[in-house]
Amino acid sequence: MKDVIEQLASGRQLHIDRLVEWLRIPSISTDPQRNGDVRDAGEWIQQELSRSGFAARLDETDGHPVCFASWTGAEGAPTVLIYGHYDVQPPEPLELWRHGAFEPTIEDGNLIARGATDDKGQVLALVRGICGVLQQRGSLPVNIKFLIEGEEEIGSPNLAPYIEAHKEELTADVAVISDCSQFAPGIPAITVALKGLVYLEIFVQGPNRDLHSGSFGGAVENPANVLTRILGSLRDEAGRITIPGFYENVRDLTPEERADFASLPFDEDGFRDDLEVPQVHGEAGWTTLERKGARPTLDINGLLSGWTGEGAKTVLPAHASAKLSMRLVPDQDPDVIDTLVSDHLRSLCPPSCTIEVRSHHGAQPVLVERDSHWLDAAARAVEKGFGKAPVYIREGGSIPVVSDLKRILGIDTILLGLGLPDDNAHSPNEKFHLPDYQRGIETAAWFLDEISS
Repeated sequence: MKDVIEQLASGRQLHIDRLVEWLRIPSISTDPQRNGDVRDAGEWIQQELSRSGFAARLDETDGHPVCFASWTGAEGAPTVLIYGHYDVQPPEPLELWRHGAFEPTIEDGNLIARGATDDKGQVLALVRGICGVLQQRGSLPVNIKFLIEGEEEIGSPNLAPYIEAHKEELTADVAVISDCSQFAPGIPAITVALKGLVYLEIFVQGPNRDLHSGSFGGAVENPANVLTRILGSLRDEAGRITIPGFYENVRDLTPEERADFASLPFDEDGFRDDLEVPQVHGEAGWTTLERKGARPTLDINGLLSGWTGEGAKTVLPAHASAKLSMRLVPDQDPDVIDTLVSDHLRSLCPPSCTIEVRSHHGAQPVLVERDSHWLDAAARAVEKGFGKAPVYIREGGSIPVVSDLKRILGIDTILLGLGLPDDNAHSPNEKFHLPDYQRGIETAAWFLDEISS
């Protein structure tokens, strides 16, 4: 592998240039006005894989297209399915970006742009590493299939049907996803658990129009007051979710699992200082890492009501709305929690208003089998690529495709994080540390070598 790694190292600037080109495409899947850009980003990665020797195509769905590519010339060898996504989050608030969100800029060894780490940078690291092996050697030691979609940031509504329809073509022994992070700078990690997700939107309606708060206040219910009372009741002072039945199926951590959390080199003071908060907060009785990775959560993601412009306007608003997400842990079922929480929210609305609860996307929680030769091969590759053995961590985020791959294809997934926890995914000034991008490229090449042996 020495020749391959040397070749990948010599192409460092080209790797960066290719990523910069992809990041310039504003592939925001949530914005219908960007549908053309989303398609352009899909075509870009399809062409990148085709140029490198893969049979690659762009398949239509009811939404944004899926890029599928394969190289299956290693007869009798394992097959690895690599998943990624080329769509990105909206960049707002734009005024907080130091540069344009789609004007990639290098600062202090970091490439700053929307999608830099989530997920264009991470998936391109795998692509560049694997394609580097193919171009250097003329073949691969294992079979590789790529599944790169354009709807992850809107919950992948068309991905499961696509996998079902292409089940035979997607057959593989194991999947690899790089859409997570290392534990900390200089501490590479493999993620062994992901939280599930339920996402709801709540609408409370009062009068048929906004009213003068002096003329009507005290005589007509204010839906903003109603909504904030409802939301405020969902967690108690100890940080515990108050919805009856919410914790019924939560799998508690074993003493061994809690010991694993305690063994991680977590700097809580540094964590707090980085966020500039007076103190950490969460469910009583659990450490910060346990809350982040292994306890269910409920958070308000957005609130809207009344006058939100500059200055004062004494209005009694006609309606109020909120976006609410819950992160779930094994063995919570998203459908069960969705129904449980929606029914509870409706029960809290007084007769002076009406309430509507809409369900958006969800995801199953994931727990990866630790006793796996695939995982062992990935750990050896990470150690060679990053120069240090990885730790095993749990992530608070959700990747819905992991459970889909298990349910439909029957395969497990290796979650190989190349980014860093402070990469500002979903926030302004998203970044990817370029040395980690290069390490990820080389790790991908090492992984092929390790898994083939």
